[in-house]
Amino acid sequence: MKQLELRGFVILMFFLTESLTLPTKPRDVDDFRITQKFIEENIGYITIIAFAQYIQEASFEEAEMLRKAMTEYKDQCLANVTLPMCSKLPNDVLQEAICAIEGLPQKHNFSHCCNKVDFERRLCFFRNKKAGIEFLPPLLALDPEEKCQAYKNNSESFLNNYIYEVSRRNPFVFAPTLLTLAARFEMITKTCCEEQDKANCFQTKAKSVIQYLKALSSYQKNVCGAFLKFGLQVLNSINIAILSQKFPRIEFKELTSLLEDVSYKFDGCCEGDAVHCIRGWSKVMDHICSKQDSISSEIKECCEKKIPERGECIISSNKDRPKDLSLKETKSIENKNVCEERNANQDIFMAEFLYEYSRRHPELSVPELLRIARVYDDLLKECCITENPPDCYSNAENKFNETTEKSLRIVKRECDHFRNLGKDDLKYHYLIKLTKIAPQLSTEELTFIGEEMVTALTTCCTLSEEFACVDNLVDLVLGEICGVNENRTINPAVDHCCKTNFAFRRSCFDALEADETYVPLSASQGLFTFHIDLCQAHNEELQRKKDRFLVNLVKLKPKLTDKELWSLLTDSANTVDRCCKAEGPETCFNEEGPKLAAKSWAS
Repeated sequence: MKQLELRGFVILMFFLTESLTLPTKPRDVDDFRITQKFIEENIGYITIIAFAQYIQEASFEEAEMLRKAMTEYKDQCLANVTLPMCSKLPNDVLQEAICAIEGLPQKHNFSHCCNKVDFERRLCFFRNKKAGIEFLPPLLALDPEEKCQAYKNNSESFLNNYIYEVSRRNPFVFAPTLLTLAARFEMITKTCCEEQDKANCFQTKAKSVIQYLKALSSYQKNVCGAFLKFGLQVLNSINIAILSQKFPRIEFKELTSLLEDVSYKFDGCCEGDAVHCIRGWSKVMDHICSKQDSISSEIKECCEKKIPERGECIISSNKDRPKDLSLKETKSIENKNVCEERNANQDIFMAEFLYEYSRRHPELSVPELLRIARVYDDLLKECCITENPPDCYSNAENKFNETTEKSLRIVKRECDHFRNLGKDDLKYHYLIKLTKIAPQLSTEELTFIGEEMVTALTTCCTLSEEFACVDNLVDLVLGEICGVNENRTINPAVDHCCKTNFAFRRSCFDALEADETYVPLSASQGLFTFHIDLCQAHNEELQRKKDRFLVNLVKLKPKLTDKELWSLLTDSANTVDRCCKAEGPETCFNEEGPKLAAKSWAS
């Protein structure tokens, strides 16, 4: 994969036909040329990502067909940029090419999108993406030797296939992230194929790649879900909190300017427009690096790096906290003209409050900062219509502390679960809780979300910054439940938490009980039918089956108490263990399975 030995976020373009504004400065010209060269050499890989994310059911052969078509398109426009087709937006060109493949729209049920044009068609393609991927075949795990041989025989086809498989399983992940992932995968393949113990090498090094994908996938889906459900104002609030904590030196005027570029980036990224996304990210990095004096003194070396590397470097840089920054923000409480300033421009006033509070409180999570801003806004709505507003809002700090204390209690309770339960029991606790509140979700989604909860607590509950870490990561897990699409629906209670108030959805979810609208299955559908293949299952596979069994058991019997569910899970595990040791495992299963089923219905 040419030019893909990159780390961090890949800053790139898609086609020459929608390039950045023509550069005027020497550095801009240099960056422009590097980016353009990158596109020319990697157009095929980017096409596969976009196609596989839009049409997840499509075969690799169909993705390859489109890749060749788009490569030809690129070559024609490089030869003669004045051709009429070369003036179109890249995403429109891509979608037109997808629709033009004979029989493809009918085969994969997206003809309705091809009948639309412009924004309506782009939105239709976006809504065609499916977060649940149960309909896809299991990802084939090649033997390390086979993997290395396939890479040696045809590295381009091997990497194309990898990008295709990862992209169709992660339809909402931004294209730059997937290209970075592919770059890392290629480096791992090159390294491990030279090792004697290839299997161990792949297993060890793949963990970091998987963690990278999971972390960015969760973050991107969460922020895009907030943007698409709640609009630009909530997106801006999230970014104000993040940027103010990351760059506490930045002036508010500079922050609002940077915010315009950041919001522009997410607008394209969240809709799945790769070009818009990449252009936006490049613009953000250029902005930050051009204003180092007023943003951060910690990013000088980052900004001297090549475009593809500087993004991750900036994100990983240290915070540059001003020495004269007071720990307490008093203006919002002691200023007697608060109501006048708020009434003059409410959006700017609240944005400045969030900026000032966030840069002073690195120990708080982003969701908590948004909660405090909402509490302050609600308080001013009440106070500014009273006879003595300053006296009314003088207790704002107490309100903020009460809000944080409530959030702290939730985090403490969750970390107590982590400390008191083993890893497996912790997961079972959340699998039961999550399945009871959202039984409409697929078994695969629920087991994944349960694992993510355990990962969040395992990662955070031993850290000194426990609160911010847990609250930030659990908020990402809630983002997985709520999904990206604004028209996603699960059940009335969960939908209410997902769509009513982004800042307070954590406490909303915390208060949820079992879904009363759910009608369980009338039959077990083979839940208590065990087979001998369980006896050959390895530890990880057996654990996955156990997790799925528990989720399906809760779906079948949601009225059972946690204690009764745990008892049935223990009984089933003991049955599997006992029958696998018996002389005739299948006979044992046939006898014991119905007994377990009867016990479940008697509960």
